[in-house]
Amino acid sequence: MNTYPCSLSGGGRGGSDLGEGTISPYVEPPPQQPYDDDDNSGEIREYNGLFEGPEKTLEVMFRKIAPHGIQEPYPADDLSVGSIASAEQQPIRRVGLRTLERTDLDRICARARCTILSCVSNRFLDAYVLSESSLFVYPYMIVLKTCGTTTLLRCVATLIELGHKLGLEIDWLGYNRKNFSFPSDQMFPHGSFHQEMEYLYSHRNLCERLDGNGYTLGPVTGDHWFVFVADKTKRASWETDTDRVLNLMMFDIDEDVARKFYYDQYEARTGPDETDDEAILRISGEQTKAAGIDELVPGATIDPRAFEPCGYSMNAVLFHSYSTMHITPEEGSSYASFETNQKVKNYIPLISNVVRAFRPKRFVVTLMADEFGLKEMGKNPLFMGSARGATIEVPIAKFKATAAAIGSPTPPAVASASFCGKKASYKRSNVASIQVEDDVCCFMGNWVLADGGECDGSGQGAETSVMTRPRGYSEAQYS
Repeated sequence: MNTYPCSLSGGGRGGSDLGEGTISPYVEPPPQQPYDDDDNSGEIREYNGLFEGPEKTLEVMFRKIAPHGIQEPYPADDLSVGSIASAEQQPIRRVGLRTLERTDLDRICARARCTILSCVSNRFLDAYVLSESSLFVYPYMIVLKTCGTTTLLRCVATLIELGHKLGLEIDWLGYNRKNFSFPSDQMFPHGSFHQEMEYLYSHRNLCERLDGNGYTLGPVTGDHWFVFVADKTKRASWETDTDRVLNLMMFDIDEDVARKFYYDQYEARTGPDETDDEAILRISGEQTKAAGIDELVPGATIDPRAFEPCGYSMNAVLFHSYSTMHITPEEGSSYASFETNQKVKNYIPLISNVVRAFRPKRFVVTLMADEFGLKEMGKNPLFMGSARGATIEVPIAKFKATAAAIGSPTPPAVASASFCGKKASYKRSNVASIQVEDDVCCFMGNWVLADGGECDGSGQGAETSVMTRPRGYSEAQYS
């Protein structure tokens, strides 16, 4: 794994080490060329102790530019049937987008105001941990996730340009995000979903294939999900499209769990010869183990990253699929996310394991899938049927620190867990679904912790009730 220093975004997820100074009010740039290249893609905002955890996600699929407008099919993987078991040991053959130079990827990230920190690769994809979330590069697809006040959509023009240099053009573009908790902190073009769509439409002179549609799923007075899809693919067979992406967004995570992702909870140095980079790698691994994140992605190659003073990101790759986690533990805005494109038939065990590890007060689940991907899954009780049938139950664990002071051989963040004999029940409060473009199906559901879902210090269920509905903002505060 290669590790690179962060040079643009300061402290990454969570805290920031940006210098103090007067921050001038943001002035929206002239609309005539919103995709003009620049150095910073917007001014840097001073860190105020709160962080916008939920990510913006951009997924772009490319195809080879063919003469006379004839669409070429996506090249098949150079992997014969039955040989996938040995795929991780076979040499990497880079084609398509995977031939982009590091300087090209740096340009993409700079437009979104983030930097590459590290990378892991296998035969099918490259996974980059960023200062603000993750980048995944396949031969003909790029997935870019950024959090905080990043300017994700400003990299679209760069993607179009770099694709053309490789003889590729955009075939499918999808952008989605949850509503912001702190919308006034965002920078152009992310002031609102309407502004984001207008910005994408402004690129149509560069690529006419960006003429898509926007959708909103979920209650506008609570947690909801914005989706934009431009799908111009002409498929030879619909039955070959079985892709799906699951995203789990957890809010108000347990305080004991959140504490595991503060850098000062671990030894700064284990010896005089340990370098700063070695300390980061060690603490990143310790946080992964302490929270049980490694157990959520068995068999995968994991690339974790701890941030100072707090925060955590992780990419994991296993054959064609990726999984990624991002955690902002600050009190008042604590958040953890888990996303994967693994093609599993039943996501309930995976969701239960993730929720058990972080014990949030509420969480949002989104699923974007091709129609035949849903048919592969069969019954989908999370989003279909009664709310009672969609209840998620997990054992309640109480964590106790095994060390008394910071700097001891066993740091305070490494805790032992004991189960109090109760189960936490998360009830689905609402659900929404829609089919967009030709065959893309989107689902979004909100789950909240039912009353009595906590343990007190004695190991018995706490008498105090836990909120049974999402903490709401007024509709005007949602953007």
